[in-house]
Amino acid sequence: MTTRLVVNQEEERKLQMVFDTSVSELAAKEMRGLGQAINDRYRCTEDLFDFELRGPLSSHRGYFQFGPKAICYARSDSGRLGSRPEFAVHDLAEDVTFRGGKLCLPFDPTEIVENLRLERYAGARQGKSGFERLLRRLYYSFRPIMNLYMRRQIQRFHSRNWKKQPFPRWPVDTTVDDVLEKLLLMSMEAKGVKSVPFVWFWPDGVNSCFAMTHDVETAAGRDFCEELMNVDDSLGIKAAFGIVPEGRYEVTRDLLNSFQDRGFEVLIHDLNHDGRLFDSENEFLRRARIINGYGHEFGAKGFRAGALYRNPEWYGALEFAFDMSIPNVAHLDPQHGGCCTVMPYFIGEVLEIPVTTVQDYMLFHILNTRSTDLWKEQIELIVRKNGLVSFIVHPDYLQQSGAVSIYKELLSYLRDLMDRQAIWCALPADINWWWRARSKMSVVKDGNSWRIAGDVTKRARLAYAKNVEGKLVYELG
Repeated sequence: MTTRLVVNQEEERKLQMVFDTSVSELAAKEMRGLGQAINDRYRCTEDLFDFELRGPLSSHRGYFQFGPKAICYARSDSGRLGSRPEFAVHDLAEDVTFRGGKLCLPFDPTEIVENLRLERYAGARQGKSGFERLLRRLYYSFRPIMNLYMRRQIQRFHSRNWKKQPFPRWPVDTTVDDVLEKLLLMSMEAKGVKSVPFVWFWPDGVNSCFAMTHDVETAAGRDFCEELMNVDDSLGIKAAFGIVPEGRYEVTRDLLNSFQDRGFEVLIHDLNHDGRLFDSENEFLRRARIINGYGHEFGAKGFRAGALYRNPEWYGALEFAFDMSIPNVAHLDPQHGGCCTVMPYFIGEVLEIPVTTVQDYMLFHILNTRSTDLWKEQIELIVRKNGLVSFIVHPDYLQQSGAVSIYKELLSYLRDLMDRQAIWCALPADINWWWRARSKMSVVKDGNSWRIAGDVTKRARLAYAKNVEGKLVYELG
């Protein structure tokens, strides 16, 4: 009996060691998962982010605040969740506690970020109901016989309540960026550190990034592309042109070569721009195979859906390096929602380069304004967050009275801003290259200092996030 008891105790000890190791690995995996979004943003030393859940999360999702302005959508351990953004009255920042250098959180930060970036929050995407899909089909069926006035009236009716939408926040929503900044600041306070090294957001230490794109929707727009390249070149701007490969106009090899020979970029813009790309998953998969073929034929690395219709859950079928279909705030677009960030981010293997400013069509014909004031306001808000300022300006609509002058005014403003504030004017393919390179970088200790580790670090810059009187301040190293 005694011998058997000893054997059982030894087996029990080994089993307990295995169990403890498994629990430890699971806890570490959970911690890494909780901190994944913030580490992806900063590419800093991972041991700073020591997160744990305060308790079991609710089975349902809802809205809450995290700070005075950030409205989030996720599960929490408190159960005090709003069913609509305007009912997000409880601030869960008040429920975060510190314990031994750890942040005890009432939510999963990565879940918050993914729910916003992928527009998983309630009511974000249209087209869920059969009635909505029917209305969209009817519109696109009759669109060819509608004149411009009729189309504008329908679009204005669709967007009639845009000013009443509390979320995402107009004219630029930085909720994702605000949440991650606040969590970094809280982590620094929990660890008792005043400064954290990280990989700066953009190459060569530039303050922000700017990208211009031109979606070509008609034969008239195609024929204006040469003139538009001249306008861009006159101010040292290179842009990407979104080409509809079927149904709208003839796409010749000479047209594609003209873009590439002059240093511009070609994107695939939908298949035929009929508004039905995302009617069903089967239809999307069928069209995606054709779209992928055009991408290879045209030498295009990027894609954008017509009218910014989207379902990021299906993007795995796209054979493109990046997508440019998700707006930051989509109050005026046919499909409402918004990703609530001014930074690129990955959806699986696809890099999302969000549209962060209002389209020219919405500005001219929905808001009915002929001014750059809104663009300038959005630019200021985005640059303040060191984000990506990305535009869609159509050659089709620039041919209307006075539109080219307004566009030139915008470019002049951007050119001046780029010179004064060190803003990188980049093609989408260059942004894709940089963001992929940065995603493989990290900050490591090197004696008494820090350095950036990675395969391609020549253009990377070390920066420091500092806690200055309770506020997060960035400084380049």
